[in-house]
Amino acid sequence: MNSDKNRDWKNKLHEIIYEADTPVGKLFDVVLLIFILASILLVMLESVNWIDARYHYWLNLGEWIVTILFTFEYIARIITVKKPLKYIFSFYGIVDFLSTIPKYLSLIFMGTHALVALRALRLLRVFRILKLARYLGASNQLASAIKASRAKISVFLFAVIIAAIIFGTLMYLIEGEENGFTNIPKSVYWCIVTLTTVGFGDIAPQTPLGQFLASIIMVMGYGIIAVPTGIVSAEYTRSASDREKKKEPEKPQLNTQSCQNCLVGNHRDHAEYCYNCGHNLHLE
Repeated sequence: MNSDKNRDWKNKLHEIIYEADTPVGKLFDVVLLIFILASILLVMLESVNWIDARYHYWLNLGEWIVTILFTFEYIARIITVKKPLKYIFSFYGIVDFLSTIPKYLSLIFMGTHALVALRALRLLRVFRILKLARYLGASNQLASAIKASRAKISVFLFAVIIAAIIFGTLMYLIEGEENGFTNIPKSVYWCIVTLTTVGFGDIAPQTPLGQFLASIIMVMGYGIIAVPTGIVSAEYTRSASDREKKKEPEKPQLNTQSCQNCLVGNHRDHAEYCYNCGHNLHLE
C-alpha cells in the first residue's frame, strides 16, 4: 500500500511539473516563468548602485526566496523521474542547476550572485507552455537552408576577409599613423567595421584619397550584407519547392507529454505509450 501511495503522489507531481497540457501543469509553468522573470528583474535592479544602496535587504531577500523555491523545484524534478541522472545531465537539468547554484556560491565567493541571470535560460520552457514545438518546423527548414548554403557562404566570407585585408592595407599606406591608422591590423579592423556598416567612428580617414576609398568600401558594404541573405533565401525557396513536389505530409500535432521513464517529450496527441522506450504515459 505504501509503495502504491508513494508511486501515486510521484505520478501526480510528475504530471504537474513536467506537463503543460493539464490546467494545473500549465499553471505551474506560468507561475515558474513569473518567478524567473522576477528573479532576473531583482538581479538587474541590484546592479543599479542607488537602488541597491537603498533596497539591498529586500532585493537580497527576494533573491533568496526565489532561489529556495527553485531548489525545491529542482529536487522535485529529480525525485519524480525514474532515472534521476538522465534529468540531471539533460539540457534542462543543467540549466536548472546553473540557475539555482549561483546564489549559494555567493556565500563563498563574492560577486558570483550576478550569475543568477542565467535563469533567463529557463524561459525556454515557454515553448512547452504555449505548445510552440509544433511551429519549430519553419526554424528547422531555415537551419537546413543555412546548412545547405554553408559552402557558398564560406567562400563569400573568405572573399570578404581578403578584401578587408587589401583595403585595410591600402588605408594604412594612404592615411598613415598620423591619422590614426597606426598599423595594418588596426586598419583592417577599420575596414571590417566600415564594410559591415557599423561605423564606430573611433578611426576616420582624413585625406581626400582615403575618404574616396572609404566611400567605395561603404557602398560595397551594402552589397556584402545582401549577398548571404540572397544565398540563404534562394536555398530556402528551392527546398520549399522540393517539399511541395514531393508533397510531404504535415508533421503530427505534438503535445507537452513527457515520459517519466526516459524524459523524452514531443509525443503525438492522445499517445498512450512513449515512442522512445514504450513506457506507459498515463500511469494511474
